[in-house]
Formats: sequence, C-alpha cells, structure tokens
Amino acid sequence: MANAESAELRADAARNRYALLEAATRTFSASATEPSMRAIAREAGVGIATLYRHFPTRESLVDAVYHDQVQRLTQGADELLRQVPPVEALRAWMDLFGDWLSTKHGMIDTLRTMIDSGEIAQTETRDELLAAITRILDSGSAAGDLRSDVAAEDIAASLIGTFTVTSGRREQAGRLLDLLVDGLRPRNDVSPD
Repeated sequence: MANAESAELRADAARNRYALLEAATRTFSASATEPSMRAIAREAGVGIATLYRHFPTRESLVDAVYHDQVQRLTQGADELLRQVPPVEALRAWMDLFGDWLSTKHGMIDTLRTMIDSGEIAQTETRDELLAAITRILDSGSAAGDLRSDVAAEDIAASLIGTFTVTSGRREQAGRLLDLLVDGLRPRNDVSPD
C-alpha cells in the first residue's frame, strides 16, 4: 500500500510540475513585464507553496521554462521531420521559434541577469538550435526541397530579425516567414545565354 501511495504522490508532483511549467510559459508569453510568482501559481491552479516546492526561486522557474522551451524546439525539429516534408517542417519550426521568443517577454529581465551571470549558457542553447535548423536544412536539401547553400546561422538571424521587426504582429511575421521559405527553395531559373 505504501508503494502505491508513494507512486501516486510522485505522479501528482509530476503533474503539478508540468502544470506549473505550462502556466509559467503561458503567463510569461502574455506578459509585457515579469508576472508575480503568485499569478503563475494561480494560472496553474496550485497554491504558492506548491510552486515554491518545485521552484524555490524565480530564477529556478525561469531556468526550467527556458530549458523546456529549448528542448521542445530541438525535439520539435525531429518530430516535424517525421510528420511532414522538410520544407513544411521548416516553416512549422519557424512558428515554434516565434513561440519560443514570445515566451521570453515576461521573463526577459531575469533571463538577462542569468545569462550575464553565467547561470544559463547561451552558447549551448545557440548550438542546440543551430543543430536543429541544420537537421531540417539537410533533410530538405537531400529531398531536393531546400537549397543546399543555406547556413543555419543565416536562418537563425533571419528569424530573429523577422520576429524583432514584427514585434508581436504574428500575421505579418507569418507572411515574412512564407517569403523566407520561398527564397529557400531551389532555384530553377537558369538564364539563357
């Protein structure tokens, strides 16, 4: 009986942690400023003590959300490649990237402090994201759907530029991303001599 209760408690704790990560992600995305820990707990449907039991500091919560989102992005590339052709996977992944950037809105001050102090290794994140983009580009190139002369760094820079310029205007960002993907398709325009 004790083992069953222990397993149930662990499952309940895992559900609460997941609910907190999901709620924090939504709250950070929707906030222009850093929301209170109490607001995040309320959004998750748990008490503040439960939040602090899982994440004793704001920094620990920001770190968990940040790494969860990076993991979703990197795994998302592989999942998309299993589900749709590479060019469609790239376009869908670009939307995931935009979602990841919007998550940072409500945690940007804490995130900057953590990056500056070395608590979050931005270089490692960059490498993981570039590897995900490279996997999609390589698959697209092998399938003949994407140009082979495109660097992952260029895609990342284009995405950051697009989402910075459009600043929350998702419809415009979508149009620009569609143009970017069109420009990544192989060129068949051989000019006659």
